[in-house]
Amino acid sequence: MTALTLTPGQTTLEQLVRIYRDELPVTLDRAAKPGIERAAEAIKAAAAGDAPVYGVNTGFGKLASMRIAPADTATLQRNLILSHCCGVGEAIPRRHARLLMVLKLLSFGRGASGIRWEFIELLESMLAKGVTPQIPAQGSVGASGDLAPLAHMTAVIIGEGEAEYQGQILPGAKALAAAGLQALQLGPKEGLAFINGTQFSTAFALAGLFDGWNAAQSALVTSALSTDAIMGSTAPLQPEIHSLRGHAGQIEAAAFMRALLAGSEIRESHIEGDARVQDPYCIRCQPQVTGAAMDVLRQAATTLEIEANAATDNPLVLTEAGLIVSGGNFHAEPVGFAADMIALALAEIGAIAQRRVALMVDPVLSFNLPPFLTPRPGLNSGLMIAEVTTAALMSENKHTAMPCVTDSTPTSANQEDHVSMAAHGAVRLGKMVANLNVILGVEAICAAQGVDFRAPLQTSTPLQAVVARLRQDVATLGDDRYLAPDLIAAANLIATGALTEASALTLPTL
Repeated sequence: MTALTLTPGQTTLEQLVRIYRDELPVTLDRAAKPGIERAAEAIKAAAAGDAPVYGVNTGFGKLASMRIAPADTATLQRNLILSHCCGVGEAIPRRHARLLMVLKLLSFGRGASGIRWEFIELLESMLAKGVTPQIPAQGSVGASGDLAPLAHMTAVIIGEGEAEYQGQILPGAKALAAAGLQALQLGPKEGLAFINGTQFSTAFALAGLFDGWNAAQSALVTSALSTDAIMGSTAPLQPEIHSLRGHAGQIEAAAFMRALLAGSEIRESHIEGDARVQDPYCIRCQPQVTGAAMDVLRQAATTLEIEANAATDNPLVLTEAGLIVSGGNFHAEPVGFAADMIALALAEIGAIAQRRVALMVDPVLSFNLPPFLTPRPGLNSGLMIAEVTTAALMSENKHTAMPCVTDSTPTSANQEDHVSMAAHGAVRLGKMVANLNVILGVEAICAAQGVDFRAPLQTSTPLQAVVARLRQDVATLGDDRYLAPDLIAAANLIATGALTEASALTLPTL
């Protein structure tokens, strides 16, 4: 597989999503090498000097006042990594770990970290040959860097820890050797450069963003199908309504839904003579809600694209000024805010989708659809409990979406007295997206079932294609059957984007 060349400071979300989805290997643009080497020379000179420089010839955190002899600087860095390998919980998914490694390369590529070029080459080779550190999911508070998870990544680089290679979990040194690679010894400041940074939090936030955007696109498709299933009005999609408000996401959501529903026989059948004046909010306000969520996701995307290109360790080597300066770029507050924004968007997309599911299964509200969308209600319960499942997942997502960034607590003997909690704020997004995919999958099942009941009237051509794609994996529900596999299959169609692709329309982009 050809490696993707990345320019530090200029890497795009489009490149990052390809790396995440396809697990691409990468190389840094070689134009970054001189700057990286200049910073490494500055650190080498500082280590040989008498002036105290944090993390180069001093201890760390509350121990920063303790000087370290030049002969002990390598041991200092090794001890730092081993002592900080305190992560717990399950190992993170491989694609997240690889994205984290890429983000670390991009940070080093800014030429302010002081590491040697050999570490760049080793990270690139690990990505190319598939040596993936085993990184526990829990242990970071998102300030002073994602210390524990980044230490577990770094442990493999120095021949410790564990890594996956060709489907096996091996000790770090053995994994490297099996791939024809060799561990490196850390020099002054290099261990600190690896573990100071926001790359763990940022990798998970980006994953939540990419998968969440896919869910937002899918929600536009399922909601349009639901609109036809309950014979809802398309009048609220009129472009003038949305241009008068002016929000980009709302305008795009309405336009895409108009395109999805254009030419529907179901819609044409009740434009005249419909006794209903207005639809419930879950139908009438779809562009206002999903569109607003799209805007929030785009705001988070702006923050995360900047962060992905940032130098976030400490101290930073300012080669032009001839300074090595301690600062706070490792504090993941921007990432924490972005993760909270993504969580809120995911929860709201799911909340309004769940109300559409509830609408379709309720014969009082569904405009003559049979109870619980079964052709023989009473004997059959149909999609009764599928709707209950969506309610459970919606509630779980709403609770999970509570802000994390406001939940600071002092750590490290009060030296690190305000932290971002960005790490678990970002990690939770994966579960939230999985829940949302199920909600939207159930909505697709219900909406397709509802549209089937409107025969011989047909929905629009794009939505007919969506139903046809769903039917490849989920058959029409007649008598009751074991439904759990259907829910999983529909959720997978949402997660892979198969239903949005089936519409054959141009999707809103992040």
